[in-house]
Amino acid sequence: MATPHNAAERGDFAKTVLMPGDPLRAKFIAENFLEDAKLVTGVRGMYGYTGTYRGKKVSVMGSGMGMPSIGIYSYELFTQYDVENIIRIGSAGSMQKDVHIRDVVIAQGACTDSNFAHQYHLPGTYSAISSYSLLEQAVNVAKEKNVNCHVGNILSSDLFYHADIDSDAGERWALMGVMCVEMEAYGLFATAASLGKQALAILTISDSLVSDEEDMTSEAREKSLTDMIEIALEMAP
Repeated sequence: MATPHNAAERGDFAKTVLMPGDPLRAKFIAENFLEDAKLVTGVRGMYGYTGTYRGKKVSVMGSGMGMPSIGIYSYELFTQYDVENIIRIGSAGSMQKDVHIRDVVIAQGACTDSNFAHQYHLPGTYSAISSYSLLEQAVNVAKEKNVNCHVGNILSSDLFYHADIDSDAGERWALMGVMCVEMEAYGLFATAASLGKQALAILTISDSLVSDEEDMTSEAREKSLTDMIEIALEMAP
């Protein structure tokens, strides 16, 4: 049942897959949070593991950076491996002064500057939203764990380096209440919706576009995002 991007066989993945962007973060989660974790795919260095968390079968797999990459991996997981739920867990840059480094953001919806949804030939602008059932579970778990989290709208951007360095686009998104920026959630939400599946994004703020708070290092992003990871694992069906 392998695909060009995934060496796993049908049944190797759990119904719920956690997807960090970084495959090394997937490896870290498998080694430190899952029991009896087994590597089920490693094509192109995009590691995927399946194990158990408190008796529940759970998988974790890297998605790579950007909507084209998560679009490929999520589509194949949904259509070829019988996955029902994908929870993106990743880092994001704050666009609001009250959203601080290490805060958790649970994405209710995702705006975008991408043309990802053009493939659906819709006669308008598509609003990509998360699954309410997954959203509700994540919020409840965060409350139980006393995690400082924010729930609302985010921006999924195609651009990390912007050619127009004087652009005030970030300020304009922020004025519309957008909390933070990342690069994958809109593509995941749209893919899930088109296939009748469920998706959510739980993010940790690693840097800020609007404050002088010190950015998290790449090592910290990989290994110290415990609140976000535990929320996703606790709520996994």
